[in-house]
Parts: sequence; structure tokens; C-alpha cells
Amino acid sequence: MAPTSSLVAKLKVQLKLSISRLRIVQEKDTAVAKQQRRAMAQLLEQGKEESARIRVENIIRSDINTELLEILELYCELLLARIGMLEPKECDPGLEEAIKSIIYAAPRTDVKEIQQARQLLVEKYGKEFAKVAIENSDGKVAERVLKKLRVEAPAQELVTLYLKEIARTYGVPWPKNQDTVTETGNSGNENDGDPSGGQAVRSFEEPYELSKATPPRDLGPKSPISVAPPSPSTDNLDPRLRLPGPPELKPTAKMSGLRSQSAETEAQSSVKNTDFGGKKAVIGGKIPEVDELAKRFAALKR
Repeated sequence: MAPTSSLVAKLKVQLKLSISRLRIVQEKDTAVAKQQRRAMAQLLEQGKEESARIRVENIIRSDINTELLEILELYCELLLARIGMLEPKECDPGLEEAIKSIIYAAPRTDVKEIQQARQLLVEKYGKEFAKVAIENSDGKVAERVLKKLRVEAPAQELVTLYLKEIARTYGVPWPKNQDTVTETGNSGNENDGDPSGGQAVRSFEEPYELSKATPPRDLGPKSPISVAPPSPSTDNLDPRLRLPGPPELKPTAKMSGLRSQSAETEAQSSVKNTDFGGKKAVIGGKIPEVDELAKRFAALKR
């Protein structure tokens, strides 16, 4: 037999592996059960109630198995949290239920990791301890574990409850006969207190003419730009919205000086142009014609 310390170390590792594997199997079973529930809803919608009642038993069994794995996961976490209490040779009374429940239920699962943890527990506490746990002669195995492992057909009430819950979840009107009976009963209850003998009484007024109706003012898309008018105040009793105009530019002293300087420059340039123009007129006049030259010479001879 291996030393107790080595068995406890191996058991600690195996419990961690068991917890991880049990969670993975639960998630997988939950996903498969969800697909099966969707298939049951389709059968109910198609009116195949008998087929749905038979197949829903697989979903019930799968849910029971998932609950069993969850219980075993909790027991593994308990042993892992109290791993120091596994050192003694004798089983601690506070761990006896968890250990015997694992020894009893592990062979009935498909999780190899928890089966290996079970073997380590059997090796730790001996074959006689394991035999008592398997036979449950002392009644230490948890009752909920025994209940999950019973092989029996589910009750019809449970099957009906499962189908109702599936139909409600997926929005399927089932059972249809019950809906019809409910509607009939409601109409009968309404007619009991109706003095008109079951005939519908017109309690609403005549429809309002559409031509007289006023359309809402906020109909249609609104402009993204809106300007709120100013509110009246003591300074402005009749406020009006005024849009700003172009700004008026007033000449500054610098601009006035520049204007006067430019005016003087233009005046001086005009005077110079006039003088130069006169000179040009005297010096650079037109060339006289021959007849005019002849008249000038004749006047000089006189």
C-alpha cells in the first residue's frame, strides 16, 4: 500500500481534474438538452403530441443526470477544501457522506476522472469500507444521490409539466384544447352578466370624421436648425428676432492718414504730367505742311 501522503497528493490532483471534467460534461449536456427542447417545441407545433411525450423522457433523464453530476462536483469540491482531513487512516464523520456517495455513484457515470478518484478513495480506506458504501448498508449515501440514480419511468404529471414549460418558452400554443376551453369559459362568464342575452352591445361611439380631425403639428421630419425667440423682459416688452447684418467699418486714424497721403501723391503726379504734357506739346508738336511753311516764309519776307 502506498503511503498516505502520496495517496492524498494524488487524490488532490484527481479531484481537481474531476471538478473540471464534471463542469465540461454539464455544459455539453445542457447544450444538447436545449436542442432537444427546440425539437420538442416543433413537434408540439406540428400536433405530434404522442411523439413529443415519448421523446421528452430523454430530456428528463438528461436533466436528472446533469443534476447528479452537479452533486458529485459539490462533493469533490468539499473533499478538496478539506483535503487535510483525509490524512488520518479512519474516515472523518464529516466527510463520510461525500466519500461514500462518490464511491456509490461514480461507476454509474461516464466521467473517467471521478472514477479514478473513486479508486484512490477505495485504496485509501480499504475494500470493506468500499463494500459498505456500494451496498449502502449503513445508509450514509445521500438520499438525493439515490433518487437521481433510480431507474424508473417519469410520472405523466412530470412529462406534462415539461411539455408545458417547453411550449411556454418557445411560444407554442399547447395544449390547444385547453386554450379553446378557456376562451369558451371566459365568453360564457361574460354572457352571464349581460342583460342583452349574449348579444354584443356596441359601447363605443361613432368614429370621428377624418375631415374634421386636425393633423398634429409635429408631423413630418423636423428641421435640425431651430431658433428660439427671445423672451419678453422689462427692457424689451415686444421682443423680435433680429438677424445680424453686415458690420459697419469705421475708418481709423491710420486709414485716414493713408488716404490723405495717397491723395497728395495723386495730385503731385497730375501736376507733373501736365507740365510734361505742355513741353511735349511745344517741342514735340506736329510737323507743318508745305503750304503752311510757304505762308510763313512769305510773312517773314514782308
